[in-house]
Amino acid sequence: MTATERAIELTIAAARAASDKKAGQVIALDVSEQLVLTDVFVITSGRNDRQVKAIVDGVEEAMHKEGVKALRREGLTEAHWVLLDFGDIVVHVQQEQDREFYALERLWKDCPLIELPEDARGGDGDTSEYDEFDQFGFAAGTYRSSRDEDNQESE
Repeated sequence: MTATERAIELTIAAARAASDKKAGQVIALDVSEQLVLTDVFVITSGRNDRQVKAIVDGVEEAMHKEGVKALRREGLTEAHWVLLDFGDIVVHVQQEQDREFYALERLWKDCPLIELPEDARGGDGDTSEYDEFDQFGFAAGTYRSSRDEDNQESE
């Protein structure tokens, strides 16, 4: 048994919505042979809790347009790993470090990938465009905290 046509439609809509919010690499796995509760896992990632929440909002809005409401939503408060259960599909939105740690792609490697259109694949995880910025979002080297100044004085 493979994922239903409706599950594939929802998968593409969810993947496009995540991609629109600059989600990290989006993949879809046909888990219908392994699970009776759902047909597809959509897995994607964001760089921080704000982006994870934006991706979740985008996916929920897209699913609403498709006439589907989440049956369950878990993890939104912490926004490290948010699970959205839409019945036919389950969307996992994880922060990048959580995605690497839990490696859902590896856990479900026996399940076939669902080919997504180019505009639904998200980014490739390349965040080099942000390398010029420090952890506070300032151009690298331009922000100095009072702690940094204290440390310099003691040296």
